[in-house]
Amino acid sequence: MTTLAIIGGTGLTQLSDLNILSREQLDTPYGSPSAEFVTGELNGSRIIFLARHGNPHTIAPHQINYRANIWGLKQLGVEQIVAVAAVGGITGEMAPAHIAIPDQIIDYSYGRKHTFFEDEAVTHIDFTYPYNQKLRSRLISAASAANIKISPLGTYGCTQGPRLETAAEIRRMERDGCDLVGMTGMPEAALAKELDMAYAAISVVANWAAGKSEGEITMAEIERHLHKGMANTALLLKAFVG
Repeated sequence: MTTLAIIGGTGLTQLSDLNILSREQLDTPYGSPSAEFVTGELNGSRIIFLARHGNPHTIAPHQINYRANIWGLKQLGVEQIVAVAAVGGITGEMAPAHIAIPDQIIDYSYGRKHTFFEDEAVTHIDFTYPYNQKLRSRLISAASAANIKISPLGTYGCTQGPRLETAAEIRRMERDGCDLVGMTGMPEAALAKELDMAYAAISVVANWAAGKSEGEITMAEIERHLHKGMANTALLLKAFVG
């Protein structure tokens, strides 16, 4: 049974080295997932891949059906999720094209369906550590084996999107303790936790966050840095599943 899933974000709508075995579109009680679930082999290991924003990339962060995505993976027997996402860098070494394995989240999103239990008895999950520690350790070890420099810690701030943030918002997030800023980390992580699925993230820095560099942030800049960052991410994933 397949137990590992990789969720790909901006810059990773498909895995080029994945030997595809099957594709499946599921109907869920929560609506349609972002894309079909692709089962295949990567470096000899069987995985399921899901493009978070659809393939091609058409679904904005605030419009992603996170519940359908996570519920679908659970139905397919997935027990572990590695979520890849493009982010902005706020602090220290979180420079463009760098990779971080975050250990904490601060959620600034709103209006999203954040739980599977809204029509049932109130259910509280322990979210002290939003990312699974064993899965994080394996990713960190895989990066070392692949000789890829990463940050083994970091706090991910999840904003609503789809617009990028203001410089003032980033200053506030830095004061709050955020090292990275993205738009898809929540409620994805919490939903996985609700269904007892181990969840960890690979954050690929696409640009300095607003106010952290001169001039405006451009899509050309983001795409340039993502090309390098996602190439290293592909190597990390191959080492991880190998």
